[in-house]
Amino acid sequence: MTFAEFFATNPALLAVIALAFGLVIGSFLNVVIYRLPIMMETEWTLQCRELLEIENPESEIPNLPGFNLATPNSHCPKCKHEISALENIPVLSWLLQGGKCRHCQLSISPRYPIIEMFTGIISALVAYKFGYNWLTLALLLLCWSLVVLTMIDFDHQLLPDDITLPLLWLGLLVNSMGMITTLESAVWGAIGGYGILWGVYWLFKLLTGKDGMGYGDFKLLGALGAWMGWQVLPMIILLSSLVGAVVGISLIIILGRDKNVPIPFGPYLASAGFIALLWNDSLTALYYSIFL
Repeated sequence: MTFAEFFATNPALLAVIALAFGLVIGSFLNVVIYRLPIMMETEWTLQCRELLEIENPESEIPNLPGFNLATPNSHCPKCKHEISALENIPVLSWLLQGGKCRHCQLSISPRYPIIEMFTGIISALVAYKFGYNWLTLALLLLCWSLVVLTMIDFDHQLLPDDITLPLLWLGLLVNSMGMITTLESAVWGAIGGYGILWGVYWLFKLLTGKDGMGYGDFKLLGALGAWMGWQVLPMIILLSSLVGAVVGISLIIILGRDKNVPIPFGPYLASAGFIALLWNDSLTALYYSIFL
């Protein structure tokens, strides 16, 4: 019996394995979420100093040299204690330490274990639905990327090209083998995803004189279109717009947030993309049963 045959008859076991693996990946995603924006800001600062012909452009720039996704090792920001492997077990270490650094008792944000757990859960859902195959591995890369993009956009209102553009090309590569949809559908999905939001952006700007969203949103929807095809774009746009509107109005009414403060749209696109990936057929059938 092959692994594929074994897991086809034991999908729950595959989901459990994916959950455990996802927890570990979630720990790494926390590093990416925190460090990638700093690395980008550092690079931009260096480029600006070089453009302005400032002598020794690397001087007085924090995080240089040797700051990347691999170095330095994770450590407590207060006491600088380097986190050991036993202190870095996803979710479990945070619970056993009471959400605090073992050495200085600095509180550790619960968002770290939440991201780890969330990554594990969505990994399990993908593995359970799609089974033991190369498509599942590809879709896990997509979902992990969406987690990173969601949190970076939430924190910095930024969707890095370092993630969105490779994601778009990977979607086209996956569908060149017909894994999810046809290559033609994927290409038109990428074009349509980017073009639709580009059109909305310029229409809003001509009517109001303001920027309604960033170019990163265009690229993200284009990437989702490249993965799932142009047919899924209406569902993603509908879901993301609906959730975004509900959350935005709630923030204004309940929390009194200034309506002029921009709200990142990337998290809603990413969430809608994940929902469409797993349940698009069911949602489409529900829509037609209600409205048609």
